[in-house]
Amino acid sequence: LIQCTNEMNVNIPQLADSLFERTTNSSWVVVFKSLITTHHLMVYGNERFIQYLASRNTLFNLSNFLDKSGLQGYDMSTFIRRYSRYLNEKAVSYRQVAFDFTKVKRGADGVMRTMSTEKLLKTVPIIQNQMDALLDFNVNSNELTNGVINAAFMLLFKDAIRLFAAYNEGIINLLEKYFDMKKNQCKEGLDIYKKFLTRMTRISEFLKVAEQVGIDRGDIPDLSQAPSSLLDALEQHLASLEGKKIKDSTAASRATTLSNAVSSLASTGLSLTKVDEREKQAALEEEQARLKALKEQRLKELAKKPHTSLTTAASPVSTAAGSIMTTPAIDIFSTPSSSNSTSKLPNDLLDLQPTFHPSVHSISAAPQVGSTWG
Repeated sequence: LIQCTNEMNVNIPQLADSLFERTTNSSWVVVFKSLITTHHLMVYGNERFIQYLASRNTLFNLSNFLDKSGLQGYDMSTFIRRYSRYLNEKAVSYRQVAFDFTKVKRGADGVMRTMSTEKLLKTVPIIQNQMDALLDFNVNSNELTNGVINAAFMLLFKDAIRLFAAYNEGIINLLEKYFDMKKNQCKEGLDIYKKFLTRMTRISEFLKVAEQVGIDRGDIPDLSQAPSSLLDALEQHLASLEGKKIKDSTAASRATTLSNAVSSLASTGLSLTKVDEREKQAALEEEQARLKALKEQRLKELAKKPHTSLTTAASPVSTAAGSIMTTPAIDIFSTPSSSNSTSKLPNDLLDLQPTFHPSVHSISAAPQVGSTWG
């Protein structure tokens, strides 16, 4: 299916609609398969797939899903409702900003770091909504012993790392611009930063669960929190803009606090990027190993096939002994009697004049040539 999303002759809406149709099934097994498959295609498929999902008015309508067939159906239905909500939010985010936060360019010249103040204040809350929906999957290490829930969790874990990296870079950009913002913008910015601190605590808990279920420690980033003095500095700046009396703080101390905070968040971003790069490298090595195995298998298959003279006899330019003929190749589209064959080439191609046939019959292996040209 991932390959299908890259083929231009494949109908993406029809592919997506087939998956949506399966989520109307009453069995949690069928519905969960559809959700995990959809998530895989959103992450690894062509961008056309997520673009189509974003263009739809509704996606998964599973907020009331309940499989009453057995006890396991009741338990799994809870995770289906949570998982579908995240996938809906992921598509809605794409619709609002026209890019996937988990695939956006990062770094000093990345999308979130170079955004204008107005656009940033509108974009960061969208990331917050998507992050909330992801963290609301709310699974513990005991529940992750279930293979199906674990499969969904691994996709969510990869999304969480990349999503939080974009979120973190948005906050760095916000802090760098904060002391130059207008009063209303500062108010919005301070609210966004307070929510970020809450979500940082929640993402830390999410990563602890990931570590408990066996995800390698090297694949879990270190989150460095900004110093608490930064929040005080932000609140004091807003109070001063509102005309309230505040403690006097020098510009130098404020700059130092901001610099320390940005440095802490930047180290978190670096840790997130390293984890992401490690995952990409692992995927690349896995793909290379798969290609090597396929190549070896193909060589073994070719080695088993008997070598007969039939292959050589079928070639119009080879002798019975299998050696390549050294005589000049005959141009079957030219007229032997014509001294100016170049000028007549278009006519020969279009009209296929009778002079075409003698040049073919002059080849020693005439029947084979005839069959080759059909």
